Amino acid sequence: MALKIHFSILSIAVLAICTSADLYSVNFSYTGENGPEHWGSLSPSFAACSNGKAQSPVDLKKVDIVLNKHLKSLDEHYLPTNATLVNNIFNIGVHFEGQVGDININGKNYSLKQLHWHSPAEHRVNGFKHDAEMHLVHQTKDNDTAVVAVLYKLGDPDPIISKIEDKLIELDKETCAGYKGAPIALGTFDVKEINTRTHKYYRYVGSLTTPPCTQGVTWHILRKVRTLSKKQLELLKAPLGVGFKHNARPVQPLNGRKIEKYCHPSKRHRDSTKYHK
Repeated sequence: MALKIHFSILSIAVLAICTSADLYSVNFSYTGENGPEHWGSLSPSFAACSNGKAQSPVDLKKVDIVLNKHLKSLDEHYLPTNATLVNNIFNIGVHFEGQVGDININGKNYSLKQLHWHSPAEHRVNGFKHDAEMHLVHQTKDNDTAVVAVLYKLGDPDPIISKIEDKLIELDKETCAGYKGAPIALGTFDVKEINTRTHKYYRYVGSLTTPPCTQGVTWHILRKVRTLSKKQLELLKAPLGVGFKHNARPVQPLNGRKIEKYCHPSKRHRDSTKYHK
């Protein structure tokens, strides 16, 4: 018991001592002169961040949601594979080595490339902001992009994050020591444990939520909200620089877009458009 208490105190001390100052930089931020409202003017390649009419994230408002009976379930075919934990500067991510599998969206296979977290959540639900959001980024061979988004609220620890907590602490230590972008080996990572199979999700066409804000991204926001602990939320923030600890882009206007809802036929008779928090 004493060893466990000592480890816990040490973990908290690491979080407290290292403030993760901006040891290295990218040419955008979430605050100040390089914040989201200025992204479009930071580089010609970022123009869509200001001029695009189909941007992400968005607010999933009841009035904008329509049931699409022709949507299919997200058919996942993920495989356990070696992975690394990476400080992407503007978020913490997991990168995969080799083929990790794919999901099938309306008959088209999208291969999983990486996942990462934002806190607080970027997508809102009838104006409500969740505590965090995970993005599983997929691409086809011809570079079409689809993202599966998972929302989190504070509560019980998330099993997936629990398995990498010690690695997140290690990543934070390396960041404090100035090791730029040094990846941490995770060993075998089983994406299937995230369980993206769902009876309900929301889909719309938007963009990347970081520069260059490329449009044409197909988004799928799972209706089921997961939980993570306060400690886990802090661990996901700790390695990030001051300008990236709050790494959620503000919601963008729909500009006439509709948000389609998938609901498994067996669940439709009990479903409503209310999104449970």
